[in-house]
Amino acid sequence: MSAVISVRIPKRLKSEMDEFSGEVNWSEEIRKFLEKRVRELRKEKTLARVRSIIERLPEQPQGTAAGYVREDRDSR
Repeated sequence: MSAVISVRIPKRLKSEMDEFSGEVNWSEEIRKFLEKRVRELRKEKTLARVRSIIERLPEQPQGTAAGYVREDRDSR
């Protein structure tokens, strides 16, 4: 099932689009753009949530990560 949206554009733009109507499927182009934009917004929202979580984590002393890596390497 699909939904319909409508968008107002300048007449000049519509006229220019009509020139390419045989070459470009405008509905598909717009659909692809909207899907891409929604994916970008979803990523931004997820990154904002992750950053918020990271900011609330307690700070670790300098060299903690290197120590964990060294410890893991030595355990093999």
